[in-house]
Amino acid sequence: MTVIKWNAPAKQIERVSPFAPMFNDIFDSLFNGGLIQPKNISPAVNVIESANGFTVELAAPGLKKDDFKIDLEKNTLTISADKENEITEETKNYHRREFSFSSFMRSFNLPESVDHDAISAEYIDGVLHLNIPKKAEAQGKPKQIKIS
Repeated sequence: MTVIKWNAPAKQIERVSPFAPMFNDIFDSLFNGGLIQPKNISPAVNVIESANGFTVELAAPGLKKDDFKIDLEKNTLTISADKENEITEETKNYHRREFSFSSFMRSFNLPESVDHDAISAEYIDGVLHLNIPKKAEAQGKPKQIKIS
């Protein structure tokens, strides 16, 4: 069954049923930011640059470090995760089984100044931290040039 929201003029809705506006409100509250949410949502990411490199912080609570996959191909860093949950609840008269699948993928283009071999990652308290150092020659302090 496919559910399609009906956007008819208010007068036409009231002629069909006096309860129609109420059902539209319920529909909006459930599907437009309410109780029913899509499972494939990209997590929030902070990218911080310092003189020595970059730090990427990716908020992904509820995952384990084994759920993540981090790939580096040329200068593209891709972070992805797949999570499958199965909840089974059985009682004498009631049986319920729920499945939940969620996944995401985020890709970042890294600058040429990054040291690919020194990238490291750790997952602490629901946040994935990536340390992406710059190559030694790119870490130098800015040079001042005197005017003669």
